[in-house]
Amino acid sequence: MAQKTIKKSAPKAEKADVFAWEGTDKKGHRLSGETRSANSNMVRAELRRQGINPLKIRKKLKPLLGRTKPIKPKDIAVFSRQMSTMMKAGVPLVQSFEIVGRGHEKPQMQELILGIKADVEGGTSLASSLAKHPLYFNELYCNLVHAGEQAGVLETLLDRIATYQEKTESIKGKIKKAMFYPISVLAVAIIVTAVILIFVIPQFKTLFESFGGELPAFTQMVINLSEFIQAWWWAIFGSLAAGIWSLINLWKRSVKVQRIVDRLVLQIPVIGIILHKSALARFARTLSTMFAAGVPLVEALDSVAGAVGNIVYADAIRRIREDVATGQSLQISMKQFPLFPNMVIQMVAIGEESGALDNMLSKVADFFEEEVDNAVDAMSSLMEPLIMVVLGGLVGSLIIAMYLPIFKMASVV
Repeated sequence: MAQKTIKKSAPKAEKADVFAWEGTDKKGHRLSGETRSANSNMVRAELRRQGINPLKIRKKLKPLLGRTKPIKPKDIAVFSRQMSTMMKAGVPLVQSFEIVGRGHEKPQMQELILGIKADVEGGTSLASSLAKHPLYFNELYCNLVHAGEQAGVLETLLDRIATYQEKTESIKGKIKKAMFYPISVLAVAIIVTAVILIFVIPQFKTLFESFGGELPAFTQMVINLSEFIQAWWWAIFGSLAAGIWSLINLWKRSVKVQRIVDRLVLQIPVIGIILHKSALARFARTLSTMFAAGVPLVEALDSVAGAVGNIVYADAIRRIREDVATGQSLQISMKQFPLFPNMVIQMVAIGEESGALDNMLSKVADFFEEEVDNAVDAMSSLMEPLIMVVLGGLVGSLIIAMYLPIFKMASVV
């Protein structure tokens, strides 16, 4: 007879708050500090166990809504570097968390670090403690920390994680910089054109009506466009905003839409080249970091697919992982996909033959990160005159359209 298994729900962890306290030690010296605890009574009991006579204990209020700064990937990268530095200096893990947490300027980040510290103090492994916060520590991060704990080289792995995150954030910053210029040109062009059509053109229209006579075709077209925008501006801008919002939501929810968008973005001139090189840099940097940490290649490729930043490359890497899992070499699997240049495949082949795959991939990552940097700088230099040409062309066309009737009247006179 089959026995029914009854699952007991795990007890909810008691919420801990931060309490500021003041007290005196056995010699009467005044002390103060902060402690995380469930309530003030537990803080008072803990202080008395430490030989401190509590005088004042108050709960620290959380900042008002909207005043808190969210935790960003850059904050996690700085945290990783600080922890690596502390542990290399011989500071114990728990004490490192205490120093880094207390010294952080962001309350949310401080709460996160001290919460992890409390878990570690309770006997939970660092990797398991970090896994409780998947919004800030992804599977790649937790896998690397777990490998470091198992091998007893946590400080070395934290240093590699910090380096990896710093490089990744640098690449993301360059990509944002590359995308900012085209978007800024488009936004400025739309705003300037809308202002002229809505506020300036109607003034000329009133003037032309007093002249009488037939207007040039180009001038009449601009006036008709101005009247249309004045009448339907709310529908135009509303549709534009709704379209952008819908596209973003579809992209977040639909893998099919992500695949279409990512494939189209890779084909955009100049920007597509930068995104290709960025994806290759992330692929090489992530795989190098995980392989150097002792993570098996098949498992590492699974994490790399999620970190590469483009679903087209992610699909290719997952198919490579399936081939590698059946015993095929990495460089032969990569040859099936035109996404990977011959140089990358040859470097991987040399790394596999020499047993230094992590070093070869690190060199590939350095090369493509520099290529992304150079491409972004070149595009920035190209976009500056392009902005002037686009805006000058738009504004100049509208000005010519308005002055054509005046030139026509002057020729008649």
